Amino acid sequence: MTSQEIHEKIKLQFPAAVLESKTEGVVDPFIKIAPEYVADVASFIRDNEELGFDFLMCLSGIDYGKGTLGVIYNIFSMKHRHKLNLKVEVPKDKAEVPSVSLIWNTANWHEREAYDLMGIIFIGHPDPRRILMPYDWEGHPLRKDYKTPEFYQGMKVPY
Repeated sequence: MTSQEIHEKIKLQFPAAVLESKTEGVVDPFIKIAPEYVADVASFIRDNEELGFDFLMCLSGIDYGKGTLGVIYNIFSMKHRHKLNLKVEVPKDKAEVPSVSLIWNTANWHEREAYDLMGIIFIGHPDPRRILMPYDWEGHPLRKDYKTPEFYQGMKVPY
C-alpha cells in the first residue's frame, strides 16, 4: 500500500484529524495529525487489517522553535512491509499529547524520554516520571530555550 493510499484511508476514517500530509516526492512521507486524535488514529492504523501498523520504530520529541513542540512517530507494518511517519505539533506552553503506550508498548520508554528531555506530557501514560535526568532536575535539556544551571545540589555542573 502506498503512502497516499494510507493517507486516504486515515482521512476517510478521521476527516478532522488530518491537518497536512506529504506523501509524494519526499524521502519520508508523513501525515500531520491533530494532537487530540493521535491515540485514536494510532489504534485504527494498528488494528485495521489492510494497514496493520504493528511496530512503533521510534517516537521523537522535537523543539521546532517559536513556541512549538512536536512528536514524530515512525511506524512500520511487519506484515505489509510499509512505513509511515505521523507528526503532531503542540504549543510549548500546553505541550500535551495523548499517550500511545497502550497501543504500542515500546512507546512507554520513548514517551518518558520525550517528557524528560523536551517537557512533552503524554496524557494517560502509565508511568510518567523522568527516565534520564534526576527526578529533581529543573527544566528540559533538549529545548532550544534551555539554560544549563550552574549548580545542581551544590555541585558545579561541568560544561
